[in-house]
Amino acid sequence: MPEAGLKESLRFYAKALKMPTFAHIEDMVQSFQPGQSLEAFTVQLLKREYELRQENQRKRRIKRARFPLLKTMEDFDLTRLEHVKPEYIKQLASCGFIDRHENVVMIGNPGTGKTHLMTAIGFKACLKGYSVLFYHAASLATELKEARDTYMLSRMEKAIAKADLLLLDELSYASFGQEESELLFKVIAERSERASTMITTNLEFSRWPDMFANETLVAALVDRLTYHSHVLNMNGASFRLQQFTAFET
Repeated sequence: MPEAGLKESLRFYAKALKMPTFAHIEDMVQSFQPGQSLEAFTVQLLKREYELRQENQRKRRIKRARFPLLKTMEDFDLTRLEHVKPEYIKQLASCGFIDRHENVVMIGNPGTGKTHLMTAIGFKACLKGYSVLFYHAASLATELKEARDTYMLSRMEKAIAKADLLLLDELSYASFGQEESELLFKVIAERSERASTMITTNLEFSRWPDMFANETLVAALVDRLTYHSHVLNMNGASFRLQQFTAFET
């Protein structure tokens, strides 16, 4: 078969078998070493294909997570935390709590890095192969209500339930009516002991009734969230305020 025909056939089968590395085998041929066995070269091709697939999967997980901004652990100065030891955050970033279906609740005043740390841990989870979903609490309540009104609630609830880690940010800036409270409760409650949920909030648990329409529901929600969980005291000086002050001076 002529070389042009071989290349065309190679591209066809590479596409049919979903192995794009083999469609560009000429790039790999340049690394072929004299005396190298066919088996060794084939392993090299397969390794390249595997690495490409792994990278593409990581990109898809990060995209599906819907992070508003990407934050990393390397960009955060853990020594600035006043009540949480850096080693504890590093342990959480290893993502072992996800395998154990444990929850994480970060409670503290604004500007102390709660959202940054939550996003960074979620990003780490994506890199390690876990499925992650990020929501602002108010946005999730709105989307759930809209999904119910358009008969899509079941599909949305199933998609959230499948996530290994649900990140729920800023559970404190909005109050929820009875309907929204029940929808949020159901999503969080159904994950109990099945998957992990991470929450950031400015309000201590005793003030959660201010957000939700039903105190009995709040008690049940806190009970589920704090069972097999990590509750972090994130109170302290505002990083953002310090940075603003430093900029002004």
